[in-house]
Amino acid sequence: MMSADSGAAVLETKDDGPKIPDKKKTKFDVIIIGAGPSGYTAGIYCSRAGYDTLILSGVLPGGQLVNTTEVENYPGFENGIMGPDLMIDMRKQSQRMGTTIVDDEAVNVDFRHKPYKVLTASEEYEGQAIIIATGANPRKLGLEGEETFGGKGVSYCATCDGPFFRNQDIIVVGGGDSAIEEATFLTKFATTVHLVHRRAELRASKVMQERALSNEKIKFHWDSAVIDIKGDQKVQQAIIKNLKTNEEKSLDIGGLFVAIGHIPNTKIFENQIDLDDEGYVVLKNRTHTNVEGVFAAGDVHDKNYKQAITAAAFGCMAAIDVDKYISESANKQE
Repeated sequence: MMSADSGAAVLETKDDGPKIPDKKKTKFDVIIIGAGPSGYTAGIYCSRAGYDTLILSGVLPGGQLVNTTEVENYPGFENGIMGPDLMIDMRKQSQRMGTTIVDDEAVNVDFRHKPYKVLTASEEYEGQAIIIATGANPRKLGLEGEETFGGKGVSYCATCDGPFFRNQDIIVVGGGDSAIEEATFLTKFATTVHLVHRRAELRASKVMQERALSNEKIKFHWDSAVIDIKGDQKVQQAIIKNLKTNEEKSLDIGGLFVAIGHIPNTKIFENQIDLDDEGYVVLKNRTHTNVEGVFAAGDVHDKNYKQAITAAAFGCMAAIDVDKYISESANKQE
């Protein structure tokens, strides 16, 4: 199904570059906000279904995976694939299906009336259906070494990167459920897991606390914080400071996992759709938000899995839900 306003000319760069609509091309059947695994997958499915589809990729096309190195747990790649390469391939596949991709950031939306509006700094787009795929970013420690060694020993996902640290000493920072879950998971690979927590007791659930406290591979550093990360080409050492005594000590490590939560990228959707207390999109049913015709996919609503493959799966689900929504809407008008 193509929108009545989709006949405007489309400028296309040479080779496989992104399709950039001219200023007259602002109305689409589906607008996807965000371009990680969920956004690109949604684009593939929507475009294959015949919908005139726009992806606004944001300031970081490809999402968190463009800052990762080797991805071993995405099916179909026997020897793994580099995160940026996976995102480039997804982008090209979506474009090949006919998706228009604009490397611009949505700065505001208006979901009060149809067609829905999505605004960038320079343009206003209209869509009959919207898929929010803006993701979530891990909270960071704010250390210079954290940026220096991102993908070189500093990680925010134990499930993704744990197997790279077999027989090494590693640090997990945090004290909530996520941190304890990651620390416990990492004991499958690491020699010792040093859990560094700013408080004298954990915030995790009692069951998870008991499991971690009884694990001989986990060593706890209470009332402490990581204040520096050092190394040559990769992480080799971390400096820990006791926040009560100001005593500092260094630990020789191969990796450092930060597990202090995520921040969903939903600021522009406040007062437009339902968000929970942490800012995550609240789903009414499957991928539907509380606003009819507005859907969400990936880490922007998913607090539990946060994997590339689950984000892609949610993108597929959202696109199928969009197809059903638009088809049913068209039938009602007939």
